[in-house]
Amino acid sequence: MPATAPALHALPTGARLLVIPMPQLATVTAAVFVHSGSQHESARESGISHAVEHMVFKGTAARDARRINLDAERLGAEVNAHTDKDHTAFYMRGLPQHASAFVHMLSELVLAPTFPAAELEREREVLLHEYTEDEDDPLSSAFKLFDKGCWGAHPLAQPVIGSRRNLERFTREELAAWVQRHFTAERMVIGVAGPIDPAALLPEVEAAFAALPHGPAPALDAPRWHGGVHSRRLEGSSQSHLVLGFPIADRRADDPTATMAAALLGEGMSSPLLARLREERGLAYYTACSADVLDGGGQFVVELSTSPEQLEPALQELSALLQEHATRIDPIDLERARNQVAVRHLRAQERPLRRLEDAALEVFALGRIHPADERLARLAAVDASALRTQFGRMIEAGATLALAGRLPRAASPHARKAAGALLRL
Repeated sequence: MPATAPALHALPTGARLLVIPMPQLATVTAAVFVHSGSQHESARESGISHAVEHMVFKGTAARDARRINLDAERLGAEVNAHTDKDHTAFYMRGLPQHASAFVHMLSELVLAPTFPAAELEREREVLLHEYTEDEDDPLSSAFKLFDKGCWGAHPLAQPVIGSRRNLERFTREELAAWVQRHFTAERMVIGVAGPIDPAALLPEVEAAFAALPHGPAPALDAPRWHGGVHSRRLEGSSQSHLVLGFPIADRRADDPTATMAAALLGEGMSSPLLARLREERGLAYYTACSADVLDGGGQFVVELSTSPEQLEPALQELSALLQEHATRIDPIDLERARNQVAVRHLRAQERPLRRLEDAALEVFALGRIHPADERLARLAAVDASALRTQFGRMIEAGATLALAGRLPRAASPHARKAAGALLRL
């Protein structure tokens, strides 16, 4: 095994250490990934993972908020965090000689947050401002409507930001209880990437995370796909925003076909999606396609923004494109998609945080890490037959369509007619 290959170490607590030597870099990245996000929340808890992510920086058993920031910035380190539906991440980036300090600082954040009451009230206002900003974004509103249309009352449908009511009432006791239940050894991967000595790092990580509590791995009920058309008019919006998608396999299925299908349909200006809707027909300025894969479920997503007058013809064109791909895959488009996905994958290998996060999510879902060459080989093996089957299965499952913003009259029934065979109502 080459010296730069990722290595996974089981710690005595049951947590795992992920080490990715990248000797070509001048900085080191340390991160903690917790297998807990908004899809693990009940309706009453919706938004608590994101609130915890904010609040761990506001005080620990050893340091207050100012000291947490100052101690990192004195070392020149960048510090940040984010919450997703299936995980939460905390990370630092700085000089290699400070890697051990970063590991201990991160362990303090996840092991000993105190959630000071005064800090919680101040941060509550910040979270409410973030919630309002998210509500004012028409495309974000379309995606929230889309998730609800896909999965109904299942926790996967809940937005990471949560609900205003929950943000207004969360207590420090609730945040502390959430950390106690979810920030456990079995749910945690500690990752370090950069010019590092793995042998010297392992005992530091073992010591820093020795006090991790134990707890069961997350168990989720499989979501049921709902589908249908859902719309919301928004005052002040000048465009119609469309999000259309289909169910695809979740991360545990370990199937790259939907990723290749999304690149084939909509990655790059020469892709069928952009070439047809934007360049040839002028039906949209912005459009994109992705395969969003989580532990609990997956969505093949097409999004676009257009004028209310062009919404129906844009949807008709999109419906035709998707149905065409269920019967024929252009060899040139397949070549383009394969190379674009390969380049995107290789670029991700050059980004330490991205490499750590991708690998950690594989560990959570599969219990192992795919070697980089194996990932590329599996992507390259997706052929035209597999892609035709993928598009056919998605259409057969039935689409979810969300419309938000400035909408024409009778937008939903017209959308149902324009989407045609994509909807199974």
